[in-house]
Amino acid sequence: MENFVLDTNLFFNMEAGLSLGKKTEEVVINLTKTISQLKKNKTGVFFMPPKAVEEFLSFFEDKEQSFLKDFLSVINVESPDLGKISFPGTVFYKLIEDIRQRSYRGLNAAEEEIIKAATEFSGKKTEDKKDFQIKIGGFIKKFREKYRNATRTGFLDSVTDFELIVLAKQKDGFLVSTDEGVLNWGRTFGVKEMPALVFAKRLESLLHSHQE
Repeated sequence: MENFVLDTNLFFNMEAGLSLGKKTEEVVINLTKTISQLKKNKTGVFFMPPKAVEEFLSFFEDKEQSFLKDFLSVINVESPDLGKISFPGTVFYKLIEDIRQRSYRGLNAAEEEIIKAATEFSGKKTEDKKDFQIKIGGFIKKFREKYRNATRTGFLDSVTDFELIVLAKQKDGFLVSTDEGVLNWGRTFGVKEMPALVFAKRLESLLHSHQE
C-alpha cells in the first residue's frame, strides 16, 4: 500500500505533463477513477489536508458538481498533527538563512525600480495626474513581479504548503506537486516526492501490478 499526498496545482497546471487530461475537469474525473480502483485493490491511499481542499474548491464556481463530489469521496481529507512532528535544527537554520537572503533580494528589487522611476521623472515638470498614474503604474507592476520572484518563488509561501509536507512526512507518503518550492522544501524536511511527470505512470504501474 502506497500513500500519496496531493497538491492543488496538480489539477490546474496543464503544463506539468500529468497526462491525465487536457483540462482540469478531465484530470479530476480520470484521477477519481484511478484512485477508486487503487483503493478497492488496497494498493494506494490518497490524502489532502483541508486547506488544500479549500484551495482546490475555490477554483470552481459551482462546488456542487458531481465530479467534484465523486473526487472528494475517494480521497482522505486529513490535517497533519503539528503537535507530534519534529524536525532537526538544520532545517530551521536553512529556513532562516533563506528568508534572510530573500529579504535582501527583495530590497534590491525595490531599489532597482525606484532608481528607474526616479530616472524617468527626473527634471520633468509635474504631469497630468492620470498620465502620472499610468506611467508610475508600470514601475509598480514591474516591482511587484520582481519582488514576488525574489521573495516567494521556490519558497514555502503558505500554511497549505507546510501542511502538505508535514502530512507527507507523517504518512510516509509521496508528496505529489508541480510547485518547485514545495518539492525543494519537502527534500529539506526529508519527505518522499513524486514529480507530476511520473505520477500517472506510477499509478498505472500500481494498477497493472494488481492485475498480474
